[in-house]
Amino acid sequence: MGYHHFAVDDIEPTPDRPSVQRSISDAAGLDNAAVNVYEVAPGDDIPLAYHYHDDQEELFYVLSGTLAVETPEGTYEVDENEVFVVEPDSPQRAHNPESATESVKTIVIGAPAVDDVHPYDPE
Repeated sequence: MGYHHFAVDDIEPTPDRPSVQRSISDAAGLDNAAVNVYEVAPGDDIPLAYHYHDDQEELFYVLSGTLAVETPEGTYEVDENEVFVVEPDSPQRAHNPESATESVKTIVIGAPAVDDVHPYDPE
């Protein structure tokens, strides 16, 4: 059996990211899901720019603030205590707009935990 118990604030942020990323999956040694907590200041993106995944599903659960998710269909506003799900092959860019007055804190889960990301050019 294996169990992990820790405070998210005790996880060192991942270096060289445009927003604060704390990898729960790395701290717990998870292999099947990528689980991260992001703290996104106004004007910052969640680490990846506009992109899509071949196989990975993504779930954004907003803990505080309002997350903007840009898609080819338009931009969604995801408020506190709301969830936004992105299916494979669906381009998106999650960010906190420059016009925001507060940071956004969100849990992002991607499964399976694969590196299948591709840039997307909306032009």
